[in-house]
Amino acid sequence: MITNQLSSELSLTELPDRWRTEIPALLAPDENVLGALEVDLDSRLHFNKGLVVITERRIMARAPGETVWQDWAYRRGMVLKLHDHAGVGHLELVDDTQRLAAWRFTLGQNLLAIRLQENFVRLHQAHVDGKPLQQVEQNACPTCKAPLEADQEECPVCTKVVHTPPSTWTLFRLWRFARPYQWQLLLGFTMMLLSTGAHLIPPYIIMPLTDNVLIPYQNGKPVEQALVMQYMAALTGAAVLAWIFGWAKTYILALVSERIGADLRTTTYEHLLRMSLEYFGGKRTGDLMSRIGSESDRICVFLSLHLLDFASDVLMIVMTGVILFTIDPWLALATLLPLPFIAWMIHLVRDKLRTGFEKIDRVWGEVTNVLADTIPGIRVVKAFAQETREATRFRTANKHNLAVNDKLNKVWSLFSPTVSFLTELGILVIYVFGIWMISKHNITVGVLSSFVLYANRFYGKLDSMSRIVSVTQKSASAAKRIFDILDHVSSVPDPVQPVKVDKVKGDITLREVGFRYGNRAVNRGVNLEIKAGEMIGLVGHSGSGKSTLVNLICRFYDVAEGAILLDGQDIRNFAVSDYRRNIGLVLQEPFLFFGTIAENIAYGKPDASREEIMKAARAAHAHDFILRLPQGYDSMVGERGQGLSGGERQRISIARALLIDPRILILDEATASVDSETEKEIQKALDNLVAGRTTIAIAHRLSTLQRADRLVVMDRGKVVEEGPHDELMAKEGAYYRLYQAQARNVDTDLDDKAKSREDDN
Repeated sequence: MITNQLSSELSLTELPDRWRTEIPALLAPDENVLGALEVDLDSRLHFNKGLVVITERRIMARAPGETVWQDWAYRRGMVLKLHDHAGVGHLELVDDTQRLAAWRFTLGQNLLAIRLQENFVRLHQAHVDGKPLQQVEQNACPTCKAPLEADQEECPVCTKVVHTPPSTWTLFRLWRFARPYQWQLLLGFTMMLLSTGAHLIPPYIIMPLTDNVLIPYQNGKPVEQALVMQYMAALTGAAVLAWIFGWAKTYILALVSERIGADLRTTTYEHLLRMSLEYFGGKRTGDLMSRIGSESDRICVFLSLHLLDFASDVLMIVMTGVILFTIDPWLALATLLPLPFIAWMIHLVRDKLRTGFEKIDRVWGEVTNVLADTIPGIRVVKAFAQETREATRFRTANKHNLAVNDKLNKVWSLFSPTVSFLTELGILVIYVFGIWMISKHNITVGVLSSFVLYANRFYGKLDSMSRIVSVTQKSASAAKRIFDILDHVSSVPDPVQPVKVDKVKGDITLREVGFRYGNRAVNRGVNLEIKAGEMIGLVGHSGSGKSTLVNLICRFYDVAEGAILLDGQDIRNFAVSDYRRNIGLVLQEPFLFFGTIAENIAYGKPDASREEIMKAARAAHAHDFILRLPQGYDSMVGERGQGLSGGERQRISIARALLIDPRILILDEATASVDSETEKEIQKALDNLVAGRTTIAIAHRLSTLQRADRLVVMDRGKVVEEGPHDELMAKEGAYYRLYQAQARNVDTDLDDKAKSREDDN
């Protein structure tokens, strides 16, 4: 029996609301809940709720979407495994013989899952060994038993990223994109079969042509003109048929492969757009661009050219082999003699090529990453005179790419000539064995001639097939990198049955909200009520959790603990796109897309009329400066808004937010990067934007938030004070200290400017 409970024992009130009434009925009189994890993904990876609970004697669970509880008593050999793949956490309960159960969850629940697993290991060990819980070892990883620091929450061994080389079987996953074109593919394959058959006719005709026409003519016998014309007509007809069928199969399969490639690019890009900000935080722009662009293009070329050639070569080899055995089995066996050696060589180098090409792709990603960093940031590069440094970075990455390619080319350069040598050797074997058989009067010269022609085609296709090993491994590597994106599940999933978003009032409630970046807690236990139409200001030192809280409200991330409610409904119950249509966002550094002024203002409402666009621009105090531009609203905005001042970009951003008429408005340092005069213009625009909307504003300059109904002061991820400006100043607490510190800095800046003017005079 266990005599000591865990320090983290849960009370029923700590469980999520929906489970509090169910759990007590499941427990024995002397049984306690010592750990729980609310899993939020069902077996189809749809957003749904379930619960896993551990007690002193067993583990209990109700899977998402199920109504029946299951339980497993602790016994020897039972293990609770925890891992993640493609952005989804997996919890598996296994014993010595089988997997007992599995649960999935978004990675926002990962820390709770780690704690549950740790508690399970201790409880299981204590129950099985009959030891007091306090004697169970606690400072080792429950999975690999690696030692952990006292405050370490994740095992560095288990969480280490393991790189899996790509498998050729990955290419078969492309069938999901080929399925819509299966009938076109069948037609193309039929054309390929007919084309291959037509190519095999001429060598067969050479046999009687040699024996019945050429050799008799050489021996002085007259030639039958009709027979010659038949053979010539057959050769010509075979060539014409081969051309027609070859053109048809190439055209049809090229069209299909291009559509498969286009669908692959579109699907990958659309999936990427559905990813949460958490995913993009760990990725390089150049790498993602390379995957969608060059990798999908490589797959398209493979499907349209190399796979087509490979399938044609296989058909040619099979059909040629059948014909050879039909003509003479013994000579056919001699023809196929080098085949096992070539197959052995292909198997030998395949793994080296597979891992090598995958490494080349990753190294090439380093080259494109340098470009993706440098070109958008070229003004900073030039401002700090770092052209030489960036050129050195590129040269280093390019040199690394060259070294990796050179290493792989050593393998490939030996493989290809060896296959060619074996094929030439095969032709020599045919001649030697064929001449011997002619001398024994077993075959004719025409048969040998036909065999040599067939063998040339056979070995030529065999050599071509050996070369496709390189292309196939490159394409498998490209497919793996694309499916790495497609397999990644967003940590902000849509619910299975989303609640319809009707007319939004704008009441926002935060209940015990917590969030973590990895192991680092950013927000903890945040409780906040924001009434519809109210404006609140978030203030606090840098790193206090203000921006993270706004990201959670926008649902760029999902909370790790607690819940955020909109009009009394958990925002995770809404479809992400429907929810965000009610939010307007104005950032410190507004992002403008390449296009016209009108297109940028109408970005959130592409079907807006010119009158609506101009009305929004007037309200944002942007109309006048837009009319001063050469083409007015049709003036082109350079990439990232080049050619416009910071204040002009900001006012266009405000007009963009005004046009969608959001019920909730987020202002993240909207006036931090402009001068005082521009700030006044922007402030007028913001006054129009804020009117009648629930507004959450972040600002370091506290003076800009005095219009707020309430100020919320944050420190170390928690709300420490809230109330109107005057009330918080009277308290002389955290807000008072922030305000005083900022006032002293302003006074110092003014004194410095005055002294500078005196020195100038």
